[in-house]
Amino acid sequence: MKIPYGLSNFKKVREQGYAYVDKTAYIADLEAQGSHLFLLRPRRFGKSLLISTMEYYYDQNHADEFDALFGDLYIGQSPTPLKNSYQVLFMEFSGITTTSYEQVYSGFTTAVEVGLHSFIQRYGHDQKLLDQLASKDSPHEKMKVFFEAMYQQNILFLIDEYDHFANAILAEDLQQFKRIVGKGGFVRSFYETLKTATQRGALDRLFVTGVTPLMLDSMTSGFNIGENLSLTTSFNEAVGFTRSEVKGLLQPLIKQCGLQEDALLTDLAAWYNGYRFHAEANESVYNANMVLYFIKNYQLEKCAYPKLMLDENIASDYGKLMGLFSIGDRDQNFAVLEELINHGSVIATQRRKFDFDKGFDRDDFISLLAYMGFITVIDETLTGTVFKVPNHVINELYFQYFKVELERRNQITISSRNLLVAIEALALRDDIQPLVDELEQVLQLLSNRDAIRFDEKHVQSILLTLLYQSPVYFIQSEREMNRRYPDVLLLERSPYEVDHQHLIELKYTKKSAGDAGWQSKREEGKQQVSEYLSLPAIAALPKLSAWLLVTDGERVELSKLS
Repeated sequence: MKIPYGLSNFKKVREQGYAYVDKTAYIADLEAQGSHLFLLRPRRFGKSLLISTMEYYYDQNHADEFDALFGDLYIGQSPTPLKNSYQVLFMEFSGITTTSYEQVYSGFTTAVEVGLHSFIQRYGHDQKLLDQLASKDSPHEKMKVFFEAMYQQNILFLIDEYDHFANAILAEDLQQFKRIVGKGGFVRSFYETLKTATQRGALDRLFVTGVTPLMLDSMTSGFNIGENLSLTTSFNEAVGFTRSEVKGLLQPLIKQCGLQEDALLTDLAAWYNGYRFHAEANESVYNANMVLYFIKNYQLEKCAYPKLMLDENIASDYGKLMGLFSIGDRDQNFAVLEELINHGSVIATQRRKFDFDKGFDRDDFISLLAYMGFITVIDETLTGTVFKVPNHVINELYFQYFKVELERRNQITISSRNLLVAIEALALRDDIQPLVDELEQVLQLLSNRDAIRFDEKHVQSILLTLLYQSPVYFIQSEREMNRRYPDVLLLERSPYEVDHQHLIELKYTKKSAGDAGWQSKREEGKQQVSEYLSLPAIAALPKLSAWLLVTDGERVELSKLS
């Protein structure tokens, strides 16, 4: 099976025999929903392929290819009256350099020109129009000339990554963001032109994808006819993969390697699933590109998982989005990060719009994290929406970023190389002392810093931060087991071969408690570890060592209990 990882051209996927998960039923649903639609989803989720699918479905130039491209798909069996009825204008706004206003303006203008030129040539319009467009400097003036020339044409406008450049600008310079996107900005003027074209009948339909509503909301008065479908139950699974879709994609691996289907699905769910965009959505979805990456990089020759469970390109994308942690009150945002890694969830009022003139508060920040895919909706209560970290990939990214923040905020350096060596000693020689030494060193560096208010949760977060710097183990923190919650489980994961798995229980005693405090925590910890080891799920783990770490925030005492 050919895996279309990194491919977003629908025709290429279909004609060259790549696996394709049929999402075409949503074309009819979108069509019925309205004429000017926005759908926002996290990066690398499958939005571009959806847009490409719509382009080939609606483009009048591809009418003779309809049966070949769509015949065996849902929309091919049940086409809508609008199939192959449009001239399709397509633009995408990724790859724009954001280091200066001039570069953003130039990049945005170029993206507009490329889209317009391609349209004119593709549909055989008068080439003189190209000269007229060239005579106009601004993007909105070019669009105005274009729509005046296209009056009475039947146009569908598809825009992909509408906010790609704006999110980067916002992370770097709020005032620059307002200048570009806000009142009088060239982006807002661009969308005002689309609104006018819609009202005059020159633009029939519009579909836009992106990640966040930050730019959409800033330009609302410029384009207030669009409907945002992002938080509706009906389109929860429009992009991304459902469990049944992932199950279908995995069948060749399961058959060739004799894998246990349920175990494989459980692993992939832990790494890539968990996204829900409305509390009442029928099911959570997997990040599509992450699943395709896993399948494409699965080591068939030895039937082993990829060494890296997250593509470095995706990690880089999310790393850039981490820059949005600097919007508003950075300390407040850091407190949200601490709450997420300590408790796994937060509660906030979910924002559908952002008004930067009124500031950027905790609810705004948490809502932004949800749009970016760093957290996901799990419930609604009287006090707000409950969000949690969706999967292990995001947990890993959080702890890697937490390390960076710890170093930045406290002006310290935590050796990544030493951590890799320490975890190797743990995995191959059952030697936890190097890890304890690293933990103790970090605690001592932080002990006199006001930014760290020590308690057991803080120390556990630091321990997990150290552990997450290595990919060797599958790390589970406070996993529920028969209503008990071991602090840390380090479990073997393919393709790494380790000689030891580990259970680590952590106890914190205040310095003021003296020797009595240490003794009390020792006994409490030993009792808990004994109870954990009696649980069937833990007792069944092979090569398991159990450890108790007691600390006062500077010194760490180690005991091996099995």
